[in-house]
Amino acid sequence: MSSILLLTSSPRAESLSTPIAADLAEKLKNQKPDSVIVRRDLAATPLPHIDDLFTGAIRKPAEARTAEEIAAIKTSDELVAELFAADTIVISTGLINFNIYSSLKTWIDNVARAGVTFKYTESGPVGLVTGKKVYVVLASGGVYSQGPAAPLNHAVPYLKSVLGFLGITDIETIYVEGLAFGPEAAEKAIGAAKSRVEEIALAA
Repeated sequence: MSSILLLTSSPRAESLSTPIAADLAEKLKNQKPDSVIVRRDLAATPLPHIDDLFTGAIRKPAEARTAEEIAAIKTSDELVAELFAADTIVISTGLINFNIYSSLKTWIDNVARAGVTFKYTESGPVGLVTGKKVYVVLASGGVYSQGPAAPLNHAVPYLKSVLGFLGITDIETIYVEGLAFGPEAAEKAIGAAKSRVEEIALAA
């Protein structure tokens, strides 16, 4: 059975990244009726930030962890299992202070685990989460995919770097940008994003 992991992170009720990402996930599912969507609304249900107990637990063999340490990484274990089970991952975020929402960063902190989702070798780190396709839906008031503001877009380079470190390199970004440039510009941006979603679904 195919699994689509849908990660939404916007805390805004009028978010555009969330519905476009959800629409993409649904359309991909419709192309493969036996697939399932696993949803994680990281804003509505925030994940626990990692702490000293967590970092200590993940450095121990599973059999050496205390009951308290096992409880501390229970959510992380669930997130890692969802990540490995997914064939496709759809991530939505707004561009805030030139990067991703902190809720999405917390998800990354929970799944980036040495010896589990990546490992260190004599020739360098090796990602263990392979064979996945990722779609990033990024909404922003300005235009950051190109032009003078592009160097301020740290969200996409960061996601590509950290996901690539985990072994995921097939990543496509769907921009919903220029939303602050008036109704006409916003409508055009939303239309372009929706058209790309249709194209992706038809090609799936």
